[in-house]
Amino acid sequence: MLRTLLLFLSFLVVVSYSSEVHAQGRAKEEQLIRSITAARSSQQRFEAILDLGDYYKLNNIDKADSLRREILTDSRKFEDSLRFSALMYSAEVYLIRGDLESYYSTILACQPFLNKLKGDEVQFTIYRHLGFYHSQMQEFETAKSYLRLALKKAKRIRDVAKQSESYQHIALNFMRYNQKDSSLYYANKGISAGRRSGNKAELAKAFNTIAQIYSFFGQAELGVAKNLVALNLAQGAGNTLLLARYCREIGQTQREILNLDDAEYYFRRSLGYSQTINDKRQMALALSYLATVQLDRDQYDKAIKNANRSIILLTSLNDLNGLGLTHNILGLVYKEQKKYSDASINFNKSLVFYESVNNKEEIAEVYHNVGTVFKEQKRYQNALNYLNRSIESREQYQGQSQIYQTYRVIADVYKELNNKTLALEYMEKYLDYVDSNTTVQAATRIAELSESYRSEQRERLINEQADSIQRQRQEREMTTARLEYSQLRNNFQMYIIIAFIIIIVMAGLILFYRWNQTQIKQQQREAEMSQTLLRTQMNPHFVFNAMSVIQSYIYDNDTENSSKFLVNFSRLMRLILENSPKEHIPMETEMEILSKYLAMQKLRFQERFEYEIEADDELIAEAAHIPPMITQPFIENSIEHGQLHTIEGGFIKISFRKVDKMLHITIIDNGIGRKASKAKKKSSAHKSMAMEITAERVENLNKKFRTDGYLLIEDYNKEEETGTKVLISLPYTSEA
Repeated sequence: MLRTLLLFLSFLVVVSYSSEVHAQGRAKEEQLIRSITAARSSQQRFEAILDLGDYYKLNNIDKADSLRREILTDSRKFEDSLRFSALMYSAEVYLIRGDLESYYSTILACQPFLNKLKGDEVQFTIYRHLGFYHSQMQEFETAKSYLRLALKKAKRIRDVAKQSESYQHIALNFMRYNQKDSSLYYANKGISAGRRSGNKAELAKAFNTIAQIYSFFGQAELGVAKNLVALNLAQGAGNTLLLARYCREIGQTQREILNLDDAEYYFRRSLGYSQTINDKRQMALALSYLATVQLDRDQYDKAIKNANRSIILLTSLNDLNGLGLTHNILGLVYKEQKKYSDASINFNKSLVFYESVNNKEEIAEVYHNVGTVFKEQKRYQNALNYLNRSIESREQYQGQSQIYQTYRVIADVYKELNNKTLALEYMEKYLDYVDSNTTVQAATRIAELSESYRSEQRERLINEQADSIQRQRQEREMTTARLEYSQLRNNFQMYIIIAFIIIIVMAGLILFYRWNQTQIKQQQREAEMSQTLLRTQMNPHFVFNAMSVIQSYIYDNDTENSSKFLVNFSRLMRLILENSPKEHIPMETEMEILSKYLAMQKLRFQERFEYEIEADDELIAEAAHIPPMITQPFIENSIEHGQLHTIEGGFIKISFRKVDKMLHITIIDNGIGRKASKAKKKSSAHKSMAMEITAERVENLNKKFRTDGYLLIEDYNKEEETGTKVLISLPYTSEA
């Protein structure tokens, strides 16, 4: 119940937000497109396309990426400043999409512009991106130098938002360098500058920065609290890109403390936001983390499905970090299923992807997971090798909070090796961390924070709806006032409007009346056809013959066959009378009618022919429907006019198949054929009527369902002109 409520709330929040943003964004997009059309020179047009691209970076990532190629190509015709703008636009789109290789190469290609362009804003941009690049490469001192230069330029141009951005990246660089105090110091300076800037999006990024730092150093409660603030600010700024990211990060923390319902709630919100702006990378990451929740719930098939969906998206984006993450998750799923070979394959893929982008922090996590696989396989020396490599890497590149899990696994390995001394030593290290971390208390506080946030979201939705109702009422009042004023000023105009409305209403009534009459006629026609069909189906000749057969059995004192024949005949009559008036009946009922009819005919003709009725399993499973008794006239023709009882090895075969959303019915017999039957000058009035009615029924179904059904009759053996093959194609309907 809780999960359902969480998912429903998530749906309401995302839908409400998406509709509001879409309404605002559409007008902005149209305005930017008009500015491109109105441009008087090629340079003005290029600058207008850049503005549209900046809009798409926040609102439609696919469109932003498609513009990237056009912008890069067109920039070659212009001066260095516009070429630089095109390169930076391209780099930022690569970063959003997670293609770090392309992002890094583009940033390094921008370095020559430091000498070509002397503007402070240009140099700030290059220094800031170079700082981020070197920080990702674990070159922390070089990164710090570039980021301090970026901060200096931001202060020189007195751009408080850029100062906040610089402080944030300095803080994250210190975090990766494992210096907690310095990272928190600069993160708080970033928040202060963000507040002064008045830019909600930049302030949201500043709060997210400090949230990342708290989470990195094991303070999950503070991390979630700061990220919730960032989430509210991003929503106030209308920045869907940030909303998708922050929801995912909050979900990650919730999952780490095993608040799985809350984790799924935030991952699904992240997925919804990323779909709103066509951000395939964020969609893929949300799917990957949803897979972790499903892994924790032992829903392995769902986890594998979502992870594979994520891999397809990430591969198309060349997001190596994302691929490393998702293959690591897949490895964990296979490990839990004890499919150690598949687990090892995915862990190895994860290592390859992480090593290609030098992500040593995540490599340590994969080493830990590989060690657990070796432990499960009782290959203890290999397990200790990878577990110790994980510890070494984490001591160098990550906070101590990540190491305690590895201590616990090593303790278990030594226990299984019967090395009690080392097992106790590592267990004490593990317990020291757990005792100092108060994980349970943190989880409780995080749950309280999340519930408080959801309550605020519900109140916000209610207030927004109330405001919307108030605005609508005010708009109605203003509209009424304008209409009254307009009536006083120009009565003639009002008369024209009223006359126009009357004409429309009258035309609508006439059209409705004609449509209604057509429907009535159609219903009458269908009713007449149904009555005619019922009369033709109840062939008096067949009934007379059936009664004669029963009478002959009675005279011969054959109670067994007479009873069998009478029971079948009674059941057949009941089925025909009950189902003939209906528009459609279950296919199984139609097959029962045909089976009983053929069984009686076979008994009547002393077992002189065989019959077979078959249908696809899919039709039975989907409870396919069929017009009643549509095949019976042709089967009767096969027996009576095809004279199956006079043919050696006579047979009749009926099959039902689903083909391209149509129901194909095939009736085959090896009787004397149409030509021979006609030559015997038998009465064909019943056959002609049956064919005419069936053809008309098919045509009516085509009109109703807008399909191309048909009725086709041909010789079964075309060379000898014997036998008959009937193919009826009808619209496919079912209960599924």
